[in-house]
Amino acid sequence: MAVLIDHLEARLGRLAGAWSVRDGAPEGAAQVGWFTGGVFEDIQSCATTTLHRTHLVSPTTGEPQHLELLGCGHPLAGDEYGPFPGVLEWVAERLATTGRAVLRGDVVPLPMPLTPGGSLTALYAAMPVCFDDAFFSVTLESGTHVSVVWLVPLHGIEAEYVEKHGWPAFESELTKQNPDLFDLGRPQMSL
Repeated sequence: MAVLIDHLEARLGRLAGAWSVRDGAPEGAAQVGWFTGGVFEDIQSCATTTLHRTHLVSPTTGEPQHLELLGCGHPLAGDEYGPFPGVLEWVAERLATTGRAVLRGDVVPLPMPLTPGGSLTALYAAMPVCFDDAFFSVTLESGTHVSVVWLVPLHGIEAEYVEKHGWPAFESELTKQNPDLFDLGRPQMSL
């Protein structure tokens, strides 16, 4: 696992702590790590660090998938860790329960807004394009190829746009409008 942690720390900063898998979690639930001092100033980052051990399959091809999930955002006043530790834990448990991998362009509806009183109500599975291309995946000591999936918070109208028009059209809009995807209070895009 040293290769994975080194891979994550090279962009997200030092692994400052991790939460154990909660009691009663489904088999295959993942540990979540919290990273500080990464390549982007003033960004909190969390990532799963053990999800790659869970057997997941692509819902489109049936091929095995090894994933780790990433969540990043500007720090929230009064919230040392932000919403991502709990959100990543919830998504990882959902994946472990279904055995289905989350793929680029998938939308994951949240059971409640990402932040209290907020309007980000879904997550979009993306390649972590805010980092260098080499961060998209890593090959572990065992030879296992692991993909890093960035879970980008979305407003409801943005999630609906992805569902209706597909991820290529949505990513084209992201490129055109260039919203701050680290801003957990950002306005919704014009779609």
